[in-house]
This record gives sequence, structure tokens and C-alpha cells, in this order.
Amino acid sequence: MEVSDDKGIINAMALDQRGSLVKGMKKASEKYGKTFTMDMVYDFKRIVSGELSALSSAVLLDEQMGFKGIEAKSPDTGLIMSYEKTGYDADTPGRLPSLIPEQSAQIMIERGANALKVLVYYNPNDPDEINDVKKAFAERYGTEGLAAEVPTFFEIVTYDDKLDSKSLDFAKIKPELVLKSMKEFTQDKYHIDVLKMEVPFNPTYVQGWTDSDEYAYTEDQAKGYLKELSAEATRPYIFLSAGVPTPIFQRELKLAGDAGAKFNGVLSGRATWLESVDIWIKDGEKGLVDWLKDKGTRNVKELTEILGQNATPWFDAYGGMDNIEVVDTSKIK
Repeated sequence: MEVSDDKGIINAMALDQRGSLVKGMKKASEKYGKTFTMDMVYDFKRIVSGELSALSSAVLLDEQMGFKGIEAKSPDTGLIMSYEKTGYDADTPGRLPSLIPEQSAQIMIERGANALKVLVYYNPNDPDEINDVKKAFAERYGTEGLAAEVPTFFEIVTYDDKLDSKSLDFAKIKPELVLKSMKEFTQDKYHIDVLKMEVPFNPTYVQGWTDSDEYAYTEDQAKGYLKELSAEATRPYIFLSAGVPTPIFQRELKLAGDAGAKFNGVLSGRATWLESVDIWIKDGEKGLVDWLKDKGTRNVKELTEILGQNATPWFDAYGGMDNIEVVDTSKIK
């Protein structure tokens, strides 16, 4: 797989944030008395990709706002391209997904993609009329990738419209939601190559991980959820950083290793570069580059070291490299 390292670990950086990044930059612009423009987003992705992509096995980018980042990435780093529209229609129940209408698997391959990715918001307890749409969507996506002979990443973000995703009440049900999501989409009928999963607990509510006396689970329980997630997987899976601070994401990955979870890497976004957004708005390109060469580089290297000690090769999910038929997507035009 062209998006993993030479040991079969997927150490990828996510830079496909769109709506959330625009929102964050607008907020920072107001804070520092700057005038926001979309060029701030385009150039941020260009600079981050140019500075950090060489340290990663792949970079996830969108063509809408990340076209400069695609051009700037290291030629030796794999490219995963986003296929879904950003966000969802808040006026329609179910947070239904949709694809970018002017793209297709074949078009993205022709533009240099080594893999595709979509994000789906999923609550396994939603009514069938909502979840049947998402299951059909996943089947169409996986089948298209299969026909185009390009790896497909499928990102699942769980939710409950009745609960705040940061609340204790949601934290209590999150393990169940993540585990049920894995059980559903790991099935062969979806033809998904790599599942991009949330850590199956909220680290804010792990006993002893914060100063709060309020918690939803002990560390041993959190470790148990990681074991269960691994046991459900029938194909490679990686963790998303979900915007948690870098030290917390690192702690989650180490716990997964301690639990014996057979995860195959990460797609780490905001945990790698979020701190630099304010610096970019406040201090411009020089300030951003200085931060990326220092703290950003350390973030990626520390993550690489943790993955080397805790993650397993993606091809182990299929019984080893000898059982894999490798397709060179660079020759598919």
C-alpha cells in the first residue's frame, strides 16, 4: 500500500479539514485583528504539507481547499484524497453523507491519489431509514474503489443528536457506538480497505487522566474497549486523533498497544498541527514555518516512534504480505 511506510504502518497526516479550519481561522483572525481570506486556508495547507509531509507515510488532502497542499507535498509521500463534501445538512435528520459531485475514484487517481477517503457520521441506534442510506452509501463507495483498484479509507464519527458529544452522558455510550460501528462496516460486503476509527472512549472521562473527579470509565475499562475493537476488526484499521491534544493522543495509542490492539496506524490531523493555526494568523509564514520545523516536526517524530512500538503492519490483518495482491495505482490512468 503506497500510503504506508516500509514496515506496513500507516503513519498519515490529515490536512483535509475544511469547514472546521475555516471557522478556526476566522476566529483567530478576529482575535488578532486580521482580515480573513480563503488564501489563508490554501496557503496554510501548502506550508504544512511542504514542511511535514516528508515525515509521514501519506498526507490526506482535499482538492477544494488543499490543492496547493497537494502540489507542495513530498513526492515520496502517498496521497489520500477526500471524496466527501465537508459537513452535513443540519436541516435534514441523520447527518447524511454526500460525495463531491465533480469527483470520482478514477478522476482522483488521475490527479495523483494513491487512496480515497470518505467520512460518515454514524449512530448504530438511529432508525433504519437513516442507517440504510449510510450502508448503501458505504457499499457504493467501496465498490467504486474496488472497480478502480484503489484503496478506500472509511472514517466513522459517532454521534447522538440528543447528546452533546463532549458530555459525560455521551462518553458513557461512546464505547458501544464505536464498537457497533466497527462490527457493521468491517463486513466484506462493503469492500472497505481501511477503517478510520475513533478511540472507543472519551479521554476526558477516563479516571485519573484529568483532575476531575467525574469519570465514565477506569483505565482498565478503556483498555478493554480497545481490545474489543481489535477483536471485531476483520480488516486494517487506524485511529483518528479527533482533535485531542498531542500528549493525550499519544497516551491513547500507547494504551492501545498495552491492550494488544492490532491497529495499523493513524491519520493524525489537529493533534499534529492545531497549535500552529493561531501562529499562522498572528505571525505569518515565517512564524508558521519556525513552529513546524520545531514543534510540528517533534509531534510527527514522536508519533512515528510510538507507532513503531505499538502499531502492527496493515497486511497482518490478511495473514501476512504473502496473501496480498499489490496493485500499483500510479499505472492506472
